[in-house]
Amino acid sequence: MKSFFRIVALCLAISAFSGIKAGAQENPNAKKEEKEFFEGIDREVERLTDLLDLEYWQVFYVDSILTHDYQAMQEELKELSAKKVSNTDLYYNVQYKWLDSIYEAYQKVFDERQWAKYLKSGAEREKKARDKKRNKTK
Repeated sequence: MKSFFRIVALCLAISAFSGIKAGAQENPNAKKEEKEFFEGIDREVERLTDLLDLEYWQVFYVDSILTHDYQAMQEELKELSAKKVSNTDLYYNVQYKWLDSIYEAYQKVFDERQWAKYLKSGAEREKKARDKKRNKTK
């Protein structure tokens, strides 16, 4: 459940980041929001580094995966919002798609020991919860 709240917090940070690209000159807080976005990613990378004892190259990949996937997720969510989509399941599906992408990418980066520890840290439970919710909405 802790990881879920971290993901929600990171999504909120990403929401703050969404205005940065489109209106950086209009929004005087854009630099602050961008800084908070990357600080959130840095905190998650640091958490995983401490938890899994990541190698330097793994830290690079984890940071790259999070940066890319969270920005891509935010773009998709922004598109749905711009289209005035009111079905919350569609927003959840976008989040689940990108969280699954992160999950699968991590599996390729982590060794067996790290992957087992990552799953035990709550990732496996969260994945099952996402799959269960996704199956309910179908």
